[in-house]
Amino acid sequence: MEYIVRQARTGDVQEIRRLIDQNVDSGRLLDKHTVNLYEDILEFTVAEAATDGALVGCGALHVMWEDLAELRTVAVDVRRQGAGIGHLIVDELLDRARAVGVSRVFVLTFAVSFFASHGFHEIFGTPVAPEVYAELLRSYDDGVAEFLELDRVKPNTLGNTRMLVRL
Repeated sequence: MEYIVRQARTGDVQEIRRLIDQNVDSGRLLDKHTVNLYEDILEFTVAEAATDGALVGCGALHVMWEDLAELRTVAVDVRRQGAGIGHLIVDELLDRARAVGVSRVFVLTFAVSFFASHGFHEIFGTPVAPEVYAELLRSYDDGVAEFLELDRVKPNTLGNTRMLVRL
């Protein structure tokens, strides 16, 4: 089956919500409020089946700093996992990161081998200069707080692996 990977639209949010919901109970994804999905729609890429237009996967690229972004909310419909959809989405998001000038992409994940196949490697600590760390502390974004390993989000990150790829 062929898939089309494209920029998400507001009309996709309910299907993105469904994909997230399929992956929350397993712990693969953190839940997100629907309002945040609308607010972040420009960060999302989706995959749809070429035959029927069904939305079958999603992922987001969140720029954190001049040279640093995070891949977030990568999810594939549970009935279609293993078909390469996640790889298509990650490839597109990494291309988008390059296009906006990002040279490093971070992910917090349980899917270590999946992201390793895209060149990600495990990291320890927070790989930014102290002055950047101080600026990132000003962010209200939970994903940035997870990147910084702040205590308020530590329960969300238990068991996850911190990974980074240089583009």
